[in-house]
Amino acid sequence: MQLPSDAALTDQPLAPEGRGRMLLLACGALAHEIVALKRLNGWDHMDLACLPAILHNHPDRITGAVREAVAKHRAAYDTIFVLYADCGTGGQLQAACAEIGVEMLAGPHCYSFFEGNAAFAAHEDEITALYLTDFLTRQFDAFLWRPMGLDRHPELRDMYFSNYDKLVYLAQTDDEALTAKARTCADRLGLAFERRFTGYGDLATELAARA
Repeated sequence: MQLPSDAALTDQPLAPEGRGRMLLLACGALAHEIVALKRLNGWDHMDLACLPAILHNHPDRITGAVREAVAKHRAAYDTIFVLYADCGTGGQLQAACAEIGVEMLAGPHCYSFFEGNAAFAAHEDEITALYLTDFLTRQFDAFLWRPMGLDRHPELRDMYFSNYDKLVYLAQTDDEALTAKARTCADRLGLAFERRFTGYGDLATELAARA
């Protein structure tokens, strides 16, 4: 499967190829990792469809978008697995998935399931940490810098981030250039930098359980 650009995954949905028996309905921010896992494991029975990743910034829209996508694709697949965690929906997505009879990923958000939900929950002292993944590092300006107006008013940085003390880059891949970019993001926000290599975490485990 040839993925579109990160910019396209941010703003546009990704339609499934229609070849498999199971549909993975995911956030566009997970597309690269899901395709990598499918290729690595030969999971050709799984098709991928993505909703625009920018819904990350509008969690109130996620549940409705998932409902619509499930209704649209349900007849074409034996199973649909929703690759979102709660993602700021306040339990609404979980309730909707239970109502319409589809499974979804466990956990509060992608930061948690990439690190592993149990490991992430152990960081009780990290309420003042800002997290980035590979995708969010690549799309830092589109998801954070421009939407928060920091490109036009950099003086707002101290107001927005005065209660944060570090940026934690949860790395899915070993990429020196991406690590350097994440470090630059931390510098731009005036935060300390920490990198943790997570790989694909619980995303890989959950998909393997359904292979």
